[in-house]
Amino acid sequence: MAQIFHPSTNTLSKVSIFGGVFFVFGALWLASEINRSSYVTQAGVVRAQPVAFGHKHHVAGLGIDCRYCHTSVEEAAFAGIPSTKTCMTCHSQIWTEAPMLEPVRAAFREDASIPWTRVHDLPDFAYFDHSIHLAKGIGCQSCHGQVDQMPLAWREHSLNMEWCLSCHREPEKHVRPPSEVFNMNYVPERPQSELGPELVRQLHIQGRTNCSACHR
Repeated sequence: MAQIFHPSTNTLSKVSIFGGVFFVFGALWLASEINRSSYVTQAGVVRAQPVAFGHKHHVAGLGIDCRYCHTSVEEAAFAGIPSTKTCMTCHSQIWTEAPMLEPVRAAFREDASIPWTRVHDLPDFAYFDHSIHLAKGIGCQSCHGQVDQMPLAWREHSLNMEWCLSCHREPEKHVRPPSEVFNMNYVPERPQSELGPELVRQLHIQGRTNCSACHR
């Protein structure tokens, strides 16, 4: 009986099978890298705002404490967005005619809120409580980055589940004394490898990694 397929067909079939496997794994790797990229996470991307509010100027320059604007951060899950009245506490007296602050003055006159664009916006299925993280010694800087050096705010980290779990699995690497959570220039008085485990015990920190901790 004559041979139907040329012997090279065996080679082609093997190449096709292995090539298909490599293609599938390559596609999965590429999708994973895209999912971690700033294109998806928006990490490092400055968000346009109705008013060019500079954290660097207000925090590092003027020394305004985080809690002055984010008033509920120590008691509630949500840090709070400052009302227009908070802005006008100062700007009714200084830079009263500055064109860039007209949206603030207009909102104040109309008793309206400034439509800020959220920079750190978690999905609705993820629950995050600011107050408990602060009480357990996780500083603002740990999640939000060096905000006092940001002319305009951007997302410092991806905020994806992988990033959150890296801290929950090893909180001793990130925890600081609760009195220092608002300190943007905090430096541990001792090596973190010594101080971290001690604070974890003192503050009764549980590295919660079960699904219900964040998905409720």
